Amino acid sequence: MEFGGTCDPRDAGLDPDRLGEAVELIGARGAVAQLCVVRHGQTVVDRSFECSPNALFWLFSASKPYLAVVIHQLVESGRLHLDDAVAAYWPEFAHNGKREITVRHVLRHRSGVSSAGSYVGELRAMTDWDRSLRRIEDTRPRWPIGTVAYSPLAFGFILGEVARRCAGLPFDELVRRSVFEPLGTEDTYLGLPDDLWGRHVPIRAVGPVGPFIQSVLNNRRTREAVVPAAGISTTAREVAWFYQALLDGRLLRPESLAVAVEPTSEGEYDPVARAPVRWSQGFQLGGPRWMEGTVSSLGSLSSPRAFGHNGSNCCVGWADPDRQIAYAYLTNRVGRPKSDLAHHAAVADKVLEAAG
Repeated sequence: MEFGGTCDPRDAGLDPDRLGEAVELIGARGAVAQLCVVRHGQTVVDRSFECSPNALFWLFSASKPYLAVVIHQLVESGRLHLDDAVAAYWPEFAHNGKREITVRHVLRHRSGVSSAGSYVGELRAMTDWDRSLRRIEDTRPRWPIGTVAYSPLAFGFILGEVARRCAGLPFDELVRRSVFEPLGTEDTYLGLPDDLWGRHVPIRAVGPVGPFIQSVLNNRRTREAVVPAAGISTTAREVAWFYQALLDGRLLRPESLAVAVEPTSEGEYDPVARAPVRWSQGFQLGGPRWMEGTVSSLGSLSSPRAFGHNGSNCCVGWADPDRQIAYAYLTNRVGRPKSDLAHHAAVADKVLEAAG
């Protein structure tokens, strides 16, 4: 089977038959997709399905680790401390019971601000940075501070605004200088440039809210907006190399990465994610799950030290330091959470099986 990588899988210690099964699972699903697998710094799989290799996928929440890296870089530089109150940088944030929320609370999804008002309201506001901030300022924590509760969009605007005020740069400029330029990316953008619209991959959503999701997420204004928690457009190749750079210590010092991937919830049920997600400080973690019938998009065979992030059971990227694998699987299909998640886990497991 043709894997499209730069080296033979066997040279990287991977079983080509198991990798072939991963590719077949993706092909049989029939979605627009890209898969990239890097092992020991060598690209072993780089395949596109029903699209060009440079087609640009919207990452959904698989964008969050890029934001987390920027926050941990600011900590490295001494300009930010995780136990600082968000309001120390953004005084208006303190309104309505949010004064005690720290940067660490937000990174761990323990701020209590899982959303600013309704999630639909957040979706409608997310293309307007200032409007999104005002909604967050006006909201009250939905959960007691310290309670694990996933924050799909507010997470990004809170941390993005802290980073903006701390660094004195617009957030898209900050992530470009701090992450994209050091990586030498050619096809990764927070806010799709106008002249690249022809390369974007439209979302295909099913279910009762499918038409609404498509109307919002396939809108040009949405794709071109700076949405820190969800709005990166890129290729699987560049997501995989983002994770390889983390394994290599090129974006964060080893001690900073250790803090970023430190487990912060073990078996606690997340009422927003509706599962016992293993959270760290900016990433989701691999390893076992404590609730029958739940799996991880990082794979049921993933190491507890694996770290990455799922994006709406549509896109996922991760790194496994034990197996020295960096992985990205991007698709355009949302709306069947259980079957979509099971599919992503199955593909990841085939890649993990290939490593033995």
